[in-house]
Order: sequence, then C-alpha cells, then structure tokens
Amino acid sequence: MSADSLLDRALVEEATKKSGLIWVRGTGPARALWHVWHEGAVHIVGDGPGEQPLPGVADGALAEVTVRSKDKGGRLVVWTARAVELAPRSAEWEAAVAELKGKRLNAPDSEQLTERWARECRVLRLAPESVDTAMPDGSLAAVPLPTPATTREPIPGALPKILFKRRKRS
Repeated sequence: MSADSLLDRALVEEATKKSGLIWVRGTGPARALWHVWHEGAVHIVGDGPGEQPLPGVADGALAEVTVRSKDKGGRLVVWTARAVELAPRSAEWEAAVAELKGKRLNAPDSEQLTERWARECRVLRLAPESVDTAMPDGSLAAVPLPTPATTREPIPGALPKILFKRRKRS
C-alpha cells in the first residue's frame, strides 16, 4: 500500500467514526443513516419496523458513502464500499450488533432489541474499497425526497402576535 492509500484509509476511518450520520447511495437516492465503525468497516441496521430504511443497498452491491463534518456539516470524503449482509446470530453479526445496540437511541424495546433485529432487520457491513478525496467543482445539492411530513399551508395570521407578544410588566 502506498502512503497516499494509507492516509486515505485513515481519513475515511477517522471522519466516519466522528460523524453521527453518513449518506449512503445504493441504487436509489442517498439516505442519511446512523452507523457505527467497527473492525475496519461501517455497520448499519435497518429495513425493519421502527428502524431506518435501507432502500437500494443490497447484499453484494456497491454503495457510495459520503461522510460529512460533524461540526460544519460539509462533505469531507466519499468512498465506495461493497455491502455485505451479516447472517443473524453469526459471530460477526453478534459483534456488530453489540456495537450498534450501544448507539441506538430511543429504542422502544431495548430489552428485546437484538432479538428483533435478528428476526426483522438487516445488518450490513460496508468496508471501504476505494476513496475519493477530490472536492467537487459545483454544488451537489439535491431535491429533498418526498415526504408526507411537509406542509405547504401559510402560517395562521395570529401566530406572529402570539410568538412575539411582549409581556406587560407589572
């Protein structure tokens, strides 16, 4: 391995460990996913009830991972990985799930979390294959994904008065 290759791997590992979210693009649009870095690769869990969706990230397929800066939110590095679905209850799956369980926030069933993941979810391992440290020339802004959580109605007329109402001093 060349010195540049080792530096690229170190950049990928450190940036990914420190970032709370990574953007993963399989065959569809990129999705923000929470993850853990464990034994030289990213591990993610999803596609089950109450878990993050993993559309377009299939076992054996290539995925593009974009890592953002934790403090500024800007793109730091992009790397390509091959997704490997871990077999439930295998030694590698158990080790990854032990790390993922510690990072899972607000789980509705923390006592049975690993059992539910084994039954209903996929745990994927994304190990870096190639690294792109070049910064793009233009904007990479994309149209937000459609969601039922958006509203296009005007705010009620009385809302500014309620929010910015000054209290009378007595």
